Amino acid sequence: MLVLFETSVGYAIFKVLNEKKLQEVDSLWKEFETPEKANKIVKLKHFEKFQDTAEALAAFTALMEGKINKQLKKVLKKIVKEAHEPLAVADAKLGGVIKEKLNLSCIHSPVVNELMRGIRSQMDGLIPGVEPREMAAMCLGLAHSLSRYRLKFSADKVDTMIVQAISLLDDLDKELNNYIMRCREWYGWHFPELGKIISDNLTYCKCLQKVGDRKNYASAKLSEFLPEEVEAEVKAAAEISMGTEVSEEDICNILHLCTQVIEISEYRTQLYEYLQNRMMAIAPNVTVMVGELVGARLIAHAGSLLNLAKHAASTVQILGAEKALFRALKSRRDTPKYGLIYHASLVGQTSPKHKGKISRMLAAKTVLAIRYDAFGEDSSSAMGVENRAKLEARLRTLEDRGIRKISGTGKALAKTEKYEHKSEVKTYDPSGDSTLPTCSKKRKIEQVNKEDDIPEKKAKKGKIKVKVEEEEEEEEEEEVVEEEETSVKKKKKKGKKKHIKEEPLSEEEPCTSTTIPSPEKKKKKKKKRDNED
Repeated sequence: MLVLFETSVGYAIFKVLNEKKLQEVDSLWKEFETPEKANKIVKLKHFEKFQDTAEALAAFTALMEGKINKQLKKVLKKIVKEAHEPLAVADAKLGGVIKEKLNLSCIHSPVVNELMRGIRSQMDGLIPGVEPREMAAMCLGLAHSLSRYRLKFSADKVDTMIVQAISLLDDLDKELNNYIMRCREWYGWHFPELGKIISDNLTYCKCLQKVGDRKNYASAKLSEFLPEEVEAEVKAAAEISMGTEVSEEDICNILHLCTQVIEISEYRTQLYEYLQNRMMAIAPNVTVMVGELVGARLIAHAGSLLNLAKHAASTVQILGAEKALFRALKSRRDTPKYGLIYHASLVGQTSPKHKGKISRMLAAKTVLAIRYDAFGEDSSSAMGVENRAKLEARLRTLEDRGIRKISGTGKALAKTEKYEHKSEVKTYDPSGDSTLPTCSKKRKIEQVNKEDDIPEKKAKKGKIKVKVEEEEEEEEEEEVVEEEETSVKKKKKKGKKKHIKEEPLSEEEPCTSTTIPSPEKKKKKKKKRDNED
């Protein structure tokens, strides 16, 4: 079995000496631990060396694309066909092409991958006549050349021209505005009505360059620049104009300024066409997504297409609004929603409340288009067209305020019920705040009488208690008198019994006034009785 091994120096074809050891895939690496062991497994049969880095780059680009180089084709016809042995290749796609064009049997399996790994580890000992320094230099040069080829660093991909073109276009727009304003103001002293009738700047300058003085408008033919109605209006206004008279020298200077405006306008149109062509060649998908002007300004702001491809979608969204962003962060206010991307057609045709949402989605899709244009091999704009169609469909959905019905005619909008949160909430009862009685002012007579009876009963009970206390005091005084005279005691006892009998009667028939003798009067009575005795 033969093995096709590609290196940065050239093509190498090895002959497998011991095919039995290839059956043990797991232990095959042990056979390539040293150059002596590796020479027992494989042996170099032919080596085709590259002349320079350009030839190596051409050979490897052909291999990457699955094609056979002319140099490789000659080697395979000369060596492999004569040997009549199967060929082991590292790439299955390349093996299919070799089998199709040269009718050679090719092998690609895990065993072949392990064999290639072992040959690569002992490449210096297996390929004689190649110095390590030469091998390292060829590897480095081929890596740089191959990376340039993969990233498409060609003359068509140079984005410096776009940066310069868009900067010059902006400068021309500023100069044109200044020149046209000066021309209108200057000629307005002579024919002020013309500026109100003709609004287009380029047409204004062309009419002025052809006619000159206001008196020549009556005989001039302006059908090349103006419609018939506007031409008649200009001629009528020239006859009754309120402007001042100017000299021929003034008219000459004004006409020279008009010539400059016309020339700059024509050059701007030519530059715009050039910018369109360059944008379609370098970034076709970005041009489809946001337009050539916005795309060119994004590239110019980032510095290059590769620098722009490194930015995130959120950065691309606010690119160009850095001052507003840092001002908002400093003052702790809302950050801007869009920068240069605001001038894209998709954002411009959106309603104000959806501009932020559309600009965010457009920035995300634009970043994909930028990276595809910067690193992709394909130069078509199919991806940009597809993403733009998705954004337009999303925009229509937002503008229609919801998803349309699937059933029925499909024209009516889906009706969604308004959400209402239903929960039992206890409300505050203000009636409890009032301290006034709940009953009516006019109370019934019975209730008033009952209320009056209650305090009278309480007063009667209080009077009875007072009487009992006074009687106890009298008894104590009487006991003192009893010791002196026993006869007086008997009389007093009879009086006490009579007094006790009278108390329940007083409870049944209460009297309003009660006469209770004071202790001083009682003492006087006692002294009189003693004197009598």
